[in-house]
Amino acid sequence: MAKTRGKEVPSAEGNALSYKEYRKALFDLHVELVKLQQWVVQTGSKICIVFEGRDGAGKGGTIKAITERVSPRVFRVVALSAPSEREKSQMYLQRYVPYLPAAGEVVIFDRSWYNRAGVERVMGFCSDEDVATFFKAVPLVERAIVHSGVILLKYWLEVSPEEQTRRLEARIHDGRKVWKLTEMDLKSYSRWYDYSRARDAMFEASDTDIAPWYVANSNDKRRVRLNIISDVLGRIPYQETPRKKITLPKRQKPDGYKDPDYPFKYIAERF
Repeated sequence: MAKTRGKEVPSAEGNALSYKEYRKALFDLHVELVKLQQWVVQTGSKICIVFEGRDGAGKGGTIKAITERVSPRVFRVVALSAPSEREKSQMYLQRYVPYLPAAGEVVIFDRSWYNRAGVERVMGFCSDEDVATFFKAVPLVERAIVHSGVILLKYWLEVSPEEQTRRLEARIHDGRKVWKLTEMDLKSYSRWYDYSRARDAMFEASDTDIAPWYVANSNDKRRVRLNIISDVLGRIPYQETPRKKITLPKRQKPDGYKDPDYPFKYIAERF
């Protein structure tokens, strides 16, 4: 069992993790994430978490699990669309810098500046020279980010070919997920080994002592969410901050107030 702050996360061995077990473990981790949030706000800490991985690896679901019970004003998720013509003319990393955390913020990148090392490289949206320039620059930029006081965590979600196929096929038939499957996903799907080579080159260039890559087995969605949250909590030196005892105040008396006769337009109660 992997531990975090006195809590235990079920290991990847043994039987499948039931939904009840998953929600119980996630509840405990959410409590810790709230403690982390309060610590970040009170100490003015800055945290940046980068999520990368192939299509269908589970980045979005993991990010949702992290942010489910915390404030969106503290935990901000950044998922940038394709660059505009103006942004294409800028220094590549320039468009990402404004989204880095200020004091009291946790910023989560759902894909990041590593697009250049992945989809842009594989799909031919940039030149080999562009990639080489990026690989030279990114360790220096990340060193500057860390030296500015940001806690930078980079996660790669590793999914098997078989599981990726299963998940992408599910998107075809599940009306809740059809929006997740794009033409780019279909083109990328056929280039598994090009992405493997791109991943390997990315790790070689950017897996540094000051900003290492952490790899998570994401074939089991429930386990990878618990394992990543546990790992995040274990890598940040947060502490539970003191809270004042809270009691609800008494409500005021009606002082003559009466419910209005206004015909509220209530929605139909179909459920």
